[in-house]
Amino acid sequence: MAEKKCKYTSIGGSALIEGVMMRGTDRLAIALRRNDGSIQLKVEPIENKNKWYGKVPILRGVINFILSMMLSYRCLMYSADVSMEGLEEPEEPTKVDKFLDKLMGKTGMAILSTLSMILGLALSLFLFMYLPALFTGWALGWAPAALKAVVEGLIKILIFLGYLLCVSFMPDMKRVFQYHGGEHKSIFCYEGKAELCAANAMGCKRLHPRCGTSFMFFTLLISIIFAMFIPWGNRLVRTLIKIAVVPIVMGIAYEFIRYAGKHDNLFTRIISAPGKWFQLITTKEPDEKQLNVALCALKGVLNDYPLNKEIIVDEEGNYLEDKA
Repeated sequence: MAEKKCKYTSIGGSALIEGVMMRGTDRLAIALRRNDGSIQLKVEPIENKNKWYGKVPILRGVINFILSMMLSYRCLMYSADVSMEGLEEPEEPTKVDKFLDKLMGKTGMAILSTLSMILGLALSLFLFMYLPALFTGWALGWAPAALKAVVEGLIKILIFLGYLLCVSFMPDMKRVFQYHGGEHKSIFCYEGKAELCAANAMGCKRLHPRCGTSFMFFTLLISIIFAMFIPWGNRLVRTLIKIAVVPIVMGIAYEFIRYAGKHDNLFTRIISAPGKWFQLITTKEPDEKQLNVALCALKGVLNDYPLNKEIIVDEEGNYLEDKA
């Protein structure tokens, strides 16, 4: 298949359940390791390229973040569905299960899912915004506002670090982190203009300046600077103001990540270093099979595979057959 021309900083992706999603300038590809050991590849066109907001600093970061979260969630759910294929049939539902299914129905389950998302968001706001401010205000009520903002931000970073460390011990998450490492190594292999094979990719770095983990760290770091100018009088009002400026913080963090991904100099190495330290947790060394999956996703973006079809490819990404 003919390789498409593509900027060497235009491709990004995310790790999935037993797979990787890669996104380029005009298409995205999802490569997944099926339960039978084969690799399933799906390539889709990207409809929203060259939008007007792509030329507006800050705003493009906010919109791209929202779109990326929606895309990542959809791809993650798709990988979860594929991971369940070929497994044994589930056990016969119990009377309690049947009763709950009848009671809730599709509408009830949708409401329950929405409530779960709201509760998850509320918990995140409590842990990363209200709780750090509550503790800082209680422990450092005498301190200057700038010092309290720094301490509050450090508490947020510690909570984030603790969360990452906890999930890293989960076996399933460890495999996701391995695919995350494979994603980075594959992109580095491509950006280094080397042949896209597992042997070359294995020798590449796994810590990338354009990683979402680095973006999260930049967001936390920049939020500390903004917090220095938010009054401490009313804790609830302070929390609401911090929520209101989140889009601006994310937009600025996006610009830093974007710049760091396009330049390699002393400044970008310094600002990228803390995010890369966090990537030591969120990325792990992949094995050859995991690297091959990541490379297949990358080749799905670069090469002319059939669009909107689920196909089976070999370890080198060569088309074998359509999915049965």
